[in-house]
Amino acid sequence: MVGIVQPTPQDAERAFRPDPAPHVTLEELARQIRERGITAQVEGDGGVVVSGVCLDSRAVLPGDLYAAVPGARSHGADFATAAAASGASAILADRDGARRSAGVGLPVLVVESVRAAVGPLAAGLYDTGESGPALLGVTGTNGKTTTTYFITSLLAALGQRTGLIGTIEILADGTRIPSVLTTPEAPQLHALLGRMRSAGVDAVAMEVSSHSIDYERVGGMRFDVAGFTNLTQDHLDLHGSMESYFSTKARLFDADRSSRAVITVDDEWGQRMARTSGSGVLTLRTLPAAADDRDLPGNPWHVGALVQRGLGHDFELRGPDGAVLRAHTGLPGLFNVSNAALAVLMVHASGVPLESLQRVLDAADPLTVAVPGRMQVICQEPAAIVDFAHNADALERAIGAVRGERSGSRVIVVFGATGDRDATKRPTMGAVAARHADVVIVTDDDPHSEEPGGIRRQVLEGALDAISTEGLASSASEVFPRADAIAAAVAMARAEDTILVAGRGHEVWQEVNGVNVALDDRVELRRALEGAGFSPRPAGTDAADPAGNG
Repeated sequence: MVGIVQPTPQDAERAFRPDPAPHVTLEELARQIRERGITAQVEGDGGVVVSGVCLDSRAVLPGDLYAAVPGARSHGADFATAAAASGASAILADRDGARRSAGVGLPVLVVESVRAAVGPLAAGLYDTGESGPALLGVTGTNGKTTTTYFITSLLAALGQRTGLIGTIEILADGTRIPSVLTTPEAPQLHALLGRMRSAGVDAVAMEVSSHSIDYERVGGMRFDVAGFTNLTQDHLDLHGSMESYFSTKARLFDADRSSRAVITVDDEWGQRMARTSGSGVLTLRTLPAAADDRDLPGNPWHVGALVQRGLGHDFELRGPDGAVLRAHTGLPGLFNVSNAALAVLMVHASGVPLESLQRVLDAADPLTVAVPGRMQVICQEPAAIVDFAHNADALERAIGAVRGERSGSRVIVVFGATGDRDATKRPTMGAVAARHADVVIVTDDDPHSEEPGGIRRQVLEGALDAISTEGLASSASEVFPRADAIAAAVAMARAEDTILVAGRGHEVWQEVNGVNVALDDRVELRRALEGAGFSPRPAGTDAADPAGNG
């Protein structure tokens, strides 16, 4: 295995930028953010022209405003000299940053909080307010990626030119832009929207992570529609508690951030989100109600007439005043019915009439779409599937989905847990796998800076404890490295069994002590299947069959 060569920071940054670049004076930018209620003062030449905004001194392009963000170990202003050497025209800094960068010789726009100011400032520079594409943002623990793919597929079927911003990729009217974060930094997002507007994009579907809300990466953005999938334990290393995690997600549904909301109310968190949202709300229930929904605000919709067809399902969306939409998704799992239903209602909430939606749902099957690394079928016999499930709830859903398709067979699951992340979920994930799969193979995910053996041990102990205390018939073992674990799963599989490789999905490298090592679960799984004499699908044909035949 070898490290993957990454683009330089400047090359990666350049890919986000619109062409031609904007040209706005520093004083004009200061005036614009003052109108948004942000205190701003120019020190030095306010007439200097700014053509971009950048938070990374290594990625600064000529003419950029370098945003010097204070950090836990250092202040971004300490790197102002490097930014100036790359051609920065000015600096955005707090008062401490202004002092630190005083000797660099560039004008400084001084604000109280760089994080709070940089998004609105970038919005003014790139003019991404009312003139930009419509924004449909999806948040929640699981399902964000698939839902955004469903939204773009629906919008494209309706004849709109679309953009996509997410974990797997960024697309501007079909042009792919490399994606590193679930949500890029605020200046990159506004640059992207400016680029998409120039390309004639009508609407953009975007994943919105809790990190992006907490770190103001969506600062200065207003969503036409915000959607909520669910909330389960994840990212507690950042948020500390589920209550804090919920509060962060809820900020997306403030009236000043989103105009309309579609909120899935299958769990208590969704019900709370619907009650606290400041946006106009549609509620969506995809599971039988455990309690009376009559106290929930907004127009209620629910999923009914659910019938399995092939790998996927036919279903109906039933709404107020007898409204009905008939739909189909070819992706496996009831959770993908939830994702598909949410996408349909978000597109409807964006202003598309029900009649137009029904027409494309009947004609184009837009909810059967390939989503890399999300319930991606690699082989039929044995059924071999790669999925991104990387927390306990998603893992339980994924195992349940594949078992539902292969009743009577064994389910063999291969997974691990990431390092430098919420360690409390590791034994829980092990226990969930032991309860719902027949064979559990614990291996490495992305260890990051942690010792891999310790992570594996925590996951395995959770599985073995559940097997012992609950009298489960499943087995659990530890195999590493990950490619060997995948090969071990294939070696024990019979044609009627199901192999689920979970946790990494579309990812093509594994981070070990700061080094990106080439590793693609789909490639390793396909290679192991071929070596064992099975017949995997050719690369690039791993989507669910549009006809629903698998």
